[in-house]
Amino acid sequence: MEMQDKKQLAVPEGPRAPMTMIQALRSAMDVMLERDPDVVIFGQDVGYFGGVFRCTEGLQKKYGTSRVFDAPISEAGIVGTAVGMGAYGLRPVVEIQFADYFYPATDQIVSEAARLRYRSAGDFTAPLTIRMPCGGGIYGGQTHSQSPEAFFTHVCGLRTVMPSNPYDAKGLLISCIENDDPVIFLEPKRLYNGPFDGHHDRPVVPWSKHPMGEVPEGYYTVPLDSASVYREGSDLTVLAYGTMVFVAEAAAQETGIDAEVIDLRSLWPLDLDTIVKSVRKTGRCVVVHEATKTSGFGAELVALVQEHCFYHLEAPIERVTGWDTPYPHAQEWAYFPGPDRVGAAFKRAMEK
Repeated sequence: MEMQDKKQLAVPEGPRAPMTMIQALRSAMDVMLERDPDVVIFGQDVGYFGGVFRCTEGLQKKYGTSRVFDAPISEAGIVGTAVGMGAYGLRPVVEIQFADYFYPATDQIVSEAARLRYRSAGDFTAPLTIRMPCGGGIYGGQTHSQSPEAFFTHVCGLRTVMPSNPYDAKGLLISCIENDDPVIFLEPKRLYNGPFDGHHDRPVVPWSKHPMGEVPEGYYTVPLDSASVYREGSDLTVLAYGTMVFVAEAAAQETGIDAEVIDLRSLWPLDLDTIVKSVRKTGRCVVVHEATKTSGFGAELVALVQEHCFYHLEAPIERVTGWDTPYPHAQEWAYFPGPDRVGAAFKRAMEK
């Protein structure tokens, strides 16, 4: 396996430290609070308590209650306030405690944040970043395990980002905060403390034992709209993001199929060039995501590969996803697309 090309990441100079994804996200917000006085952070329990996952721990104490503060339990109020702040010239970073809770804020996200630049003919922008822990694998059941990325990629005017590791998480979050567009920043919570390959019955591997857990302590960015080749291969291309990057890696190792794993990182806008280059090289494609299948983001990926790579395909495109049901607490690992299901799709793609 070859890890993603560091040249794609514009690796910065300076000291590094082992970080979990939680620590990397906190470091990104710390850096931006210090660099830019217009950055503010708020949401449910993010101030004094430091967030339910402790991503903002210590930031209120360091920067004060006017920069990092708690909000009432009102997602619509949180996002609506952030839209107004962005139009006024601030750069709010707000947290929706779980992605499953964003629905009350839908009107503010879709009708206000995403449309503000267009409706004002460019006079106003909504430079806000909405952080949302997402995905399953933590026994959260139907109300704490959803992967709603397809809702956001469907909305013109939104950027949608999902990192898979601490290095990317910090660099991407800084890029999002500096961007003038509204960004949905989805954080796979099963990856907060270590990479997860889908084998829930094995010991947890900490980020301190993974190369992507070494994170620069200072300022750096990972460019938006850029995918990375996480694992080079020649047999088939895997399009994945978030937790599924590591599941796909495990499936390649366990099947012996030399899969090239593309970590999309930015779901929309999408780095189509990297996808097309890989699929045209391998001639086969497997799309993997944790969200439900019907109208999931994988359907868009399949359509794009078909459109741009049709004459290079040696087999039908395979898709491995969650099932079209609520996330079941009692059947977590039957729902979660693990390496067995992904590996079976690899084999089908190679046999055709």
